[in-house]
Amino acid sequence: MNPTIALLTDFGLDDTYVGVMKGVMQGICPEAHFVDITHKINPQNVRQAAFALLNSYRYFQSGTIFLIVVDPGVGSTRKPIAVQTHDYVFVAPDNGILTYLLAEYESYTIVELSNRTYQRNVVSNTFHGRDIFAPAAAHLAAGIPLFKLGPEIEYLFKQPIPHLSIEGSTITGEIAHIDHFGNIITSIGQMDWVDPETLTLHPRFGKLRDPIRLRAAQVSTTINHHTITPIQVAYSEVERGGLLLLVGSSGYLEIAVNQGSAVARLGVSIGDRIEVQIGV
Repeated sequence: MNPTIALLTDFGLDDTYVGVMKGVMQGICPEAHFVDITHKINPQNVRQAAFALLNSYRYFQSGTIFLIVVDPGVGSTRKPIAVQTHDYVFVAPDNGILTYLLAEYESYTIVELSNRTYQRNVVSNTFHGRDIFAPAAAHLAAGIPLFKLGPEIEYLFKQPIPHLSIEGSTITGEIAHIDHFGNIITSIGQMDWVDPETLTLHPRFGKLRDPIRLRAAQVSTTINHHTITPIQVAYSEVERGGLLLLVGSSGYLEIAVNQGSAVARLGVSIGDRIEVQIGV
């Protein structure tokens, strides 16, 4: 079987960084198969990368090794790590980039990537992706046990979890992501359609775990003096250029414009608070 290594970085595709990492990995594990999740994370944006990883990893087959390099602390005292869950391995800097997805696991094993045997002979202070992380991912793909890469550690650095709270008929969240199309993805999810009029919310963040039944017609949000209601099934439910609420492909409540950009229309940013009335 050809092991899969899935890459997520902020390197872009204009430079040689991604190709060089793949070259290093193929030299160690020629059988490896590479999947590029994205290399267009905004530079040094760890929280954006954490959200992207959270919403992509579960679509990969068990045994996939994830190589995540968004590393504003490269060359500092932050640790390079590998984390093994029961179904995946994640190779990344210890800067909180794994916070969101590991909140979904009850147990996992962490090692610090400190064994120089499984690094390149010369380690740059500015390109650990090539010299530490890529070799670690490739050696794991080649069958090297996790504990060969370095000692087990207990604690990870954690980023703040996206805000989500529910008080009475008000759900408060935040803008967690803005995609290429200008759609505003909130922290309010996971939502599933029960029928064309009803949804179930399974809170993804925070301490709330009990599902909540919602009537689509009773859900509204007000943002920058725009009130948007109800939750629609698809973009085409409103006229071209119209604002709408809908449940995106990853299950989060989104604010969108049919064939337009919601962020350009509303002038909001990642981290801005969102209040939604659910009409309970």
